[in-house]
Amino acid sequence: MSTAQANLSDRNSDPIFERLEDQIAWYDRKSLGSQQKYKRIKIAEIVAAAAIPFLSSLKFSHLVTVTGGLGVVITVLEGLLHLNQYQENWIAYRSTCESLKHEKYTYLGKASPYANVADPHALLAERIESLVSQEHAKWASVQPQEPHKD
Repeated sequence: MSTAQANLSDRNSDPIFERLEDQIAWYDRKSLGSQQKYKRIKIAEIVAAAAIPFLSSLKFSHLVTVTGGLGVVITVLEGLLHLNQYQENWIAYRSTCESLKHEKYTYLGKASPYANVADPHALLAERIESLVSQEHAKWASVQPQEPHKD
């Protein structure tokens, strides 16, 4: 077995590297999901908004109901975007994913801050957990808080 294969095998059984790979995959998946939901809802909003002036120019008996319904749909879709924060999550998750990838390749390249430290593996673990903790703290800070009961 070559040295490269042995190193790859070691990383596959290393809990810190497994954690890193797991977190990269999770943030990548969540970022993509949030991006897709955001874009789908925005496209539906744009189509509904564009349909209102077009439909208003037509002469059908129930047109007021249809255009009013489209207005309601736009309001509900915008409320969903605000409530679920798909765009904000997409950007935050993508940023964390890219930061984790940066750590991975910096570590593998034995570049700073991993060069010339006593235990680069421990430093990797600390930096991974710091990035994940920062993301969690940001997420928790924007969650609606329940009012305090006196």
